[in-house]
Amino acid sequence: MLGMGDWKPSMSPEEFKNRTKAYGLRIVRLFEALPRREVSQLLGRQLLRAGTSVGANYRAACRAKSRADFVSKMGTVEEECDETLYWIDLLVESGQIRQSRVAGLIKEGDELLALVVASINTARSRSQSASPDPQPATSPPPSATPNPQAAIRAPQSAIRNPQSAIE
Repeated sequence: MLGMGDWKPSMSPEEFKNRTKAYGLRIVRLFEALPRREVSQLLGRQLLRAGTSVGANYRAACRAKSRADFVSKMGTVEEECDETLYWIDLLVESGQIRQSRVAGLIKEGDELLALVVASINTARSRSQSASPDPQPATSPPPSATPNPQAAIRAPQSAIRNPQSAIE
């Protein structure tokens, strides 16, 4: 659990893109380090797919056409991040890899998931508090454009060294 002192006022979309990309690269390294047993490789491929899609789907969310589109795309990021943690848990609990080897990845996955959920909640609350738009439907109001920078909060410790190895 993160303490209040671990939170930075905000993280730009570029910083969060870099962080999710670094997470994906750590997942790639983990996959490459897995034993060559059939079960390890099967679970590892699932992990690889989910873990690398976190950053890819966040990039898509940054290109959202509306706040509702942003929330929807961030929902996909949330699902992929949670699924990544699931595959890591299965690898550990099935004895394919030691918990200590992936503790850093689990921590980062938990933090990313919390940031994504907070971002979704912020975007939803801003949508609900927005006043009805008098403009025509063909021209979305400026308030409909998502602002991921304002919605994402990040722990400073994760920003210091996002390129760290698996742990």
